[in-house]
Amino acid sequence: MVVPALFKISVDALRANKLRSGLTLLGVVIGVTSVMTIMSALEGMAGAVAKELSSLGPSTFVIQRIGIVTSDEMFWEKIKRKPIDYKAVELIRNSCPLVDKVCPRAYNSATIKYGDDALDNVLVGGAEANYIDIVDLEVAEGRFTTFEDDLYRRPVAYVGDQIRETFFPTVDPIGKEIKIGGKKYTIIGVSKKRGSTFGNNEDNFVIIPLSTFSKQFGVPRRGLSLVIKARSVAVLDQAMDEVRVVLRSERHVPFDKDDDFDILTADVILDVLNSLTRIFRLGLIGISSISLVVGGIVVMNIMMVSVTERTREIGIRKSIGAKQKHILLQFLFESLLLTLTGGLVGIVAGFVIAKILVRMINMEIEPSMLAIIAGLSISTGTGLIFGIYPAMKAARLDPIKALSYE
Repeated sequence: MVVPALFKISVDALRANKLRSGLTLLGVVIGVTSVMTIMSALEGMAGAVAKELSSLGPSTFVIQRIGIVTSDEMFWEKIKRKPIDYKAVELIRNSCPLVDKVCPRAYNSATIKYGDDALDNVLVGGAEANYIDIVDLEVAEGRFTTFEDDLYRRPVAYVGDQIRETFFPTVDPIGKEIKIGGKKYTIIGVSKKRGSTFGNNEDNFVIIPLSTFSKQFGVPRRGLSLVIKARSVAVLDQAMDEVRVVLRSERHVPFDKDDDFDILTADVILDVLNSLTRIFRLGLIGISSISLVVGGIVVMNIMMVSVTERTREIGIRKSIGAKQKHILLQFLFESLLLTLTGGLVGIVAGFVIAKILVRMINMEIEPSMLAIIAGLSISTGTGLIFGIYPAMKAARLDPIKALSYE
């Protein structure tokens, strides 16, 4: 029965000072909202990156001449590496029993035309037919390229949904001819809509047979990248080791030197991304936490004023049998009620603001349990830390002096 009684006393006390309670609540709401906004937005963006990388699959890895670069020195060192060529592809296929599939790919950008309409800076990729068996690329209409398309260098194109929306919003695009960099290609398939990540349209692409790509654009100066699928998740590390040994041998890398190529998995990319953004996150949360400290100081000042104003009330309660712990709990409960209410409002407001911000870069977020727990913990901690001193001061008041207080 103690908790309901404390709750009623606390609510009555807060209602008696609506303006003061409202201002205190506002300070906590602003603090929790700022922290929640940053945490929710960062979690949403991290989730979007993870979702995008999940298209690689758990048993897939990528070999690139230049993978992740975190400094100018690293870039200038990696730029000296020689390109990866078709010879490496054949060696991996013939010498790595734990590798299931290998697909070389290359990229360029070009203008796509259909009639008088044009779409600039479209990502044009060249890949072999097994590419769709390695990465998560869903076909909405038609088909992907085949072995025969690559063998005979057929001018066929598998297009992203943005191409369909731009040129063929009301008609079937299959069989239609478009121009890629001035050359005619027949559309054979359309990819399922993928959306955007960080404002980058994931549907603005075209994939053509790698042999056709090489004929039109040539082998890229930076070389090929290889998308490789291991036979299973269990042997992924061993498959990567096999590929590493083959490539180091083919590229004549001395035993005491680092690899002159990068091996990337979804987990590696996420780990690097998280490590690069960790300081940034901590900095933002630290800056936003300043408003929480200010809110906490406001809570403490308001509670101190409340203790002073209610000195006679405290004296009366003590004179009729209230113990120190009862007075302590009453004022601490008032402080917690204020900060928890502010925390709940801040959690909702922070998530809504984060959702609006993240939508601006065409991404979606869902309520994060981590962010909700953090918001509640922060608001509760604020109430306890900044409410304990006023509550202790109230509990230690001498009842005789309190009754004589004017």
